[in-house]
Amino acid sequence: MTGMNMAAIYIVQTLGSLYLLIVLLRFILQLVRADFYNPLSQFIVRATQPILRPLRRVIPGFAGIDFASLVLALIVQLVVMAIIIKLMGYALPAILQLLVWSLVGITALFLKIFFFALIISVILSWVAPHSHNPAAVLVYQLCEPVLAPIRRFLPSLGGLDLSPIFAFIALNLLDMLVVTNMAMATGMPRGLTLAL
Repeated sequence: MTGMNMAAIYIVQTLGSLYLLIVLLRFILQLVRADFYNPLSQFIVRATQPILRPLRRVIPGFAGIDFASLVLALIVQLVVMAIIIKLMGYALPAILQLLVWSLVGITALFLKIFFFALIISVILSWVAPHSHNPAAVLVYQLCEPVLAPIRRFLPSLGGLDLSPIFAFIALNLLDMLVVTNMAMATGMPRGLTLAL
C-alpha cells in the first residue's frame, strides 16, 4: 500500500466517521427526545436534512424511531467501508457481508457515543454541576434514558450517584459480547469500522 493510499484512507475514515457520527446523533437525539431547539441539535438537523428529507419520503418513521437516519447511517458506513477496502487493494466482499460489517460498525459507534457521553456527564457533574450550556444540556439529555432505569434499582446513597458506573459496565459488556463477537463471527478485518 502506497503512502497516497494511506493518506486517502485516513481522509475517507476521518470525514466518513464525522458524518456518520452526526447522522447517528440525529437518530439518538430523536430517540431520546432531546431538545430540538438546542443550537447543537439544530446544527445536527441542518447537517443531515439535505440527505434525510428525500430518504424520509421512502422510509417513514415509526413509534418515534427515525428509520431514515438509521438507513442513512448504514449507507454511509457501507460506502466508506467499500472505499477503504478498495484503497487497501482488496476485492470487495459480497454485499451481504459488507452490510453485516456495516451493522457491526454502526453498533460499535452507537455504544461509543453513549460511553463518551457518560464520561462527559460525569466530568460535568464534578466541574459544572448545574451548567446551562447547550452542549452540557444535550449530554445530560443523551445520558438520562441510559441512567434512569439503573437509578430505579439502586438505593439512594445520599447524593452520590453510582448509576454511571453500572452504565459503563453494561456498555462495555455489550461491546465485548455483541460487537466483538459479531465482528469475529463475520470475519470483519480489524480497524475497518468507523467507530471513534
